[in-house]
Amino acid sequence: QVHLVESGGGLAQAGGSLRLSCAASERAFNTNAVGWFRQAPGKEREFVAAISWAGGSPKYRESVKGRFTISRNKAENTVSLEMNSLNAEDTATYFCAADPYSGYGETSSIEGNYKDWGRGTQVTVSS
Repeated sequence: QVHLVESGGGLAQAGGSLRLSCAASERAFNTNAVGWFRQAPGKEREFVAAISWAGGSPKYRESVKGRFTISRNKAENTVSLEMNSLNAEDTATYFCAADPYSGYGETSSIEGNYKDWGRGTQVTVSS
């Protein structure tokens, strides 16, 4: 099991930026693909971005392509989500999750592939 902790959420103005971080203390984190999901009030949780445990093969939902960038730092056991050009539709609680099932260079947008989840960090974008 991997224990995940998100940080970096907060309030941003439309057009602004935030950087989220997902950290784990277990070394096993580095052999998991990692994804970010988000859930807005009254809506279902949705996939945002994922990165393979090789550190590549990034995958994004269409609405964040070109604005969000996912990256990982294996030395620090962290995965980050850089979010730029934020808009009100990005307002949500953001969760990171670990996927132990995808292969070395693979990523998944399927929630069922993700075994361990953080508690989430709130992102609010004011228009």
